[in-house]
Amino acid sequence: MTGFTGHRRVATVALIVADYDDAISWYVGRLGFALLEDVDLGGGKRWVTVVPANGQGARLLLAEASDDAQRKSIGNQTGGRVFLFLETDDFARDHAMMLDKGVEFREVPRFEPYGTVAVFADLHGNLWDLIEPKRQG
Repeated sequence: MTGFTGHRRVATVALIVADYDDAISWYVGRLGFALLEDVDLGGGKRWVTVVPANGQGARLLLAEASDDAQRKSIGNQTGGRVFLFLETDDFARDHAMMLDKGVEFREVPRFEPYGTVAVFADLHGNLWDLIEPKRQG
């Protein structure tokens, strides 16, 4: 043990985006996330967080790129690997809704020992898994 006690969790993950408003529109309109905060910090910076509509899981901080180094990471935050995992309790429902909203899936759904999954790309090309974990039982 490391000596840490108490409750800890990853609460917020920063995601570099090209434009705050385009990112808000995509995450809210296509993934069904809710806009939690949009606070003007001055100087063109904002604190923008979105969460899955049911409030479960970590928040995404939509961070608009402010320099060339950050702009280069847009759409490639993990070097082409799947970046985030969006869990659902009904893969078929959410997959159909996302397709209807224009979300680009990079593969057909597949059935793995851990659940049903398919890779999709966000508005900038970052890869995500939509996954319904296999129920234990």
